[in-house]
Amino acid sequence: MTISVLIADDQAMVRAGFAAVLAAQPGIEVVGQAADGVEAVALAHSLRPDVVVMDVRMPQQNGIEATRALQIPPRSSDYVPRVLMLTTFDIDEYVYDALRAGASGFLLKDATPEELVAAVRIVAGGDALLAPSVTRRLIEDFARSVPPPRPSSTRLAELTDREREVLTLVGRGMSNTEIAAALFIAEQTVKTHVSKILQKLGLRDRVHAVVLAYDTGLVQPGS
Repeated sequence: MTISVLIADDQAMVRAGFAAVLAAQPGIEVVGQAADGVEAVALAHSLRPDVVVMDVRMPQQNGIEATRALQIPPRSSDYVPRVLMLTTFDIDEYVYDALRAGASGFLLKDATPEELVAAVRIVAGGDALLAPSVTRRLIEDFARSVPPPRPSSTRLAELTDREREVLTLVGRGMSNTEIAAALFIAEQTVKTHVSKILQKLGLRDRVHAVVLAYDTGLVQPGS
């Protein structure tokens, strides 16, 4: 299937560069370009791209606000695109807020063309993506900057003890392979648990599972 992409960035040269890279790839079609968040939301609802490549900092409406707006489907529709957020810095003051707003991935603007293409494919496929430098350390830094959450059992009530255990390890930044080794279970079993966790909690991907683990107090910064 062809992956349709909308590019939103206030710098024309950046938009053109990303568009050229992506349009040259088999199975990827750039369907539109937006210069700010307001235009990005309007075009996304009109063009219905699979992925919106969104700059964090834009005029009129920034990438966080636009991402949050895109989580609300237009009337008579369940359309919600996946958002790949672009940032100039690996430690960006907006990263944590953007993840909470619904972004499925982060990529630095100085990423290679190959990394950009891979990121679009990963996010379009339903997986979460964090750039190598936007990792658990970053999420912990931003978790420390917000008021400590009160542990909440309500949101996690549907999870089994094992699923809570897996979610805790996901929140600590562990991969499926690492979780399997820590719990002495098969990696495929971990994948099954993660899938059930996402389904039960209404989460779109692993990134948002990490955010929820912090938000509910299941994982504490530095733990």
